Amino acid sequence: MIKREKTRAIRIGAVVVGGGNPVSVQSMTKTDTRDVRTTSEQILFLESAGCEIIRLAVPDMEAALALGKIREQVHIPVIADIHFDWRLALEAIRQGVDGLRLNPGNIGAEWKVKEVVVAAKERSIPIRIGVNAGSLEKELLDKYGHPTPEALVESAEGHIRILEALDFRDIKVSLKASNVVRTVDAYRLFSEKHDYPLHIGISEAGPPFTGTIKSSVGLGILLSEGIGDTMRVSLTAAPEEEIRVAYEILKSLGLRRRGPEIISCPTCGRCCIDLRPLAQKVEDLMKDIKEPISVAVMGCVVNGPGEAREADFGIAGGKGMGLVFKKGEVVRQVKEDELLDALMKMIKES
Repeated sequence: MIKREKTRAIRIGAVVVGGGNPVSVQSMTKTDTRDVRTTSEQILFLESAGCEIIRLAVPDMEAALALGKIREQVHIPVIADIHFDWRLALEAIRQGVDGLRLNPGNIGAEWKVKEVVVAAKERSIPIRIGVNAGSLEKELLDKYGHPTPEALVESAEGHIRILEALDFRDIKVSLKASNVVRTVDAYRLFSEKHDYPLHIGISEAGPPFTGTIKSSVGLGILLSEGIGDTMRVSLTAAPEEEIRVAYEILKSLGLRRRGPEIISCPTCGRCCIDLRPLAQKVEDLMKDIKEPISVAVMGCVVNGPGEAREADFGIAGGKGMGLVFKKGEVVRQVKEDELLDALMKMIKES
């Protein structure tokens, strides 16, 4: 069982982050925030996919003013992503957001930071300090030569000091890079020194195939070491794919259960049925199921019956035939071309 690192708890809307609470799945809208209807529709769709916290880019005042209308239409906490302009942060707070992603060292004079902090305190709005290797401070690049893990942590600590000096500790931190090893080392280093909750992710991970692999490796390492309180899988893909991959990572480590777990063999020379399209059809048909069930799709008599019996539901193929299992018991034997229908019928009736 994975032992979670002990971090302090903060509240983002109705979601409690840190303090041993379940790792929350987060995403970011890929719409123009100024387009209220399209943005709200995307968030509602992501809610149905399992997104628990959503972040929106706020590039200008028009986008900031749209946040209130968006917040009225959705049900999960909304975080405003602010860079450089403290006025956008103040307006986002007025519009009722649940959190800010803002680096206080980047928004100018101390009085500007103080205005934002005072407003955030009044509304109990936490601030995420989001350090990214691609936008590290020049003085740190000069000092370290590259965005090293030490540079990322030092950047975060500088921003933290600004907030702590204003007696603000409702803080979450992220330290992201597109390099997996650099990201993992930065989070490890920070986690050894601080107890602020951590939002983990591999920044600019890439298109679905490579991005999923990089995110799974990096986030899997961190989560297996108990590091991480919220997470985002950053893919150059539809945002619902980010949610799907995030839950698969969490499920694989036993940290969360949502939706079906598909167990299927890779096939080999012993396989006597056309398993690959069958497994794909099962996955496609089950993608909208939210209940945490396990389904085995196996192709031969070596591991097939055993794996199928361990799953909630399963099929194990033979030569032109197959067995259908439920909770470890053989329900029936059917022809190969009837396996899919038999499996789905059994799941729907359960």
